[in-house]
Amino acid sequence: MAKLYLVRHGKDAGADDDDNDPGLNELGRQQAADMAATMAPLGPLSMIVSPLRRTRETARPLEVAWDITGEVVPAIREIPSPTDDLRQRRTWLRQVIASTWDQVAETDAWLPPWRRALLDTLLALREDTVVVSHFIAINVAVGAAQNDDRLTLFWPSNGSITVMETDGANLSLLELGQDSKTEVG
Repeated sequence: MAKLYLVRHGKDAGADDDDNDPGLNELGRQQAADMAATMAPLGPLSMIVSPLRRTRETARPLEVAWDITGEVVPAIREIPSPTDDLRQRRTWLRQVIASTWDQVAETDAWLPPWRRALLDTLLALREDTVVVSHFIAINVAVGAAQNDDRLTLFWPSNGSITVMETDGANLSLLELGQDSKTEVG
């Protein structure tokens, strides 16, 4: 069994509606440092990271502590949306997070393949791994482990660590990360 540490990226500086790939703000950098302090004694472990800047910046303190470089894996990126316009994306996201996967499959056909690729990536991990990713991506993994079809099962805090295991065929939830209902988008 491989243990997976699913880390939600730190708080981003995303107040600018023109920036689709913001880095971390000051709080997010502190959350990344706190996560690294928690995880450092467990490693070095393998690490995979979403391609977005906020996840790469969240991973950086742990990469430094372990003298490694996380592998950028597009399959664990944030949920793809029908638009790059951030205002429209927020509106769409607020609607979709209240749905089930069966419901979104009817309206957003690109989402089930994204979900399947994300789960396949996690199931393929054969060694203990840190996975630095996003709110919905973490919920995808938790939903698969709990056989729950909702897109949102909990609200992982920025910098939180959700611990799971995989045997290559299934995911098992060991510990939910800190949960705090936050604004998404």
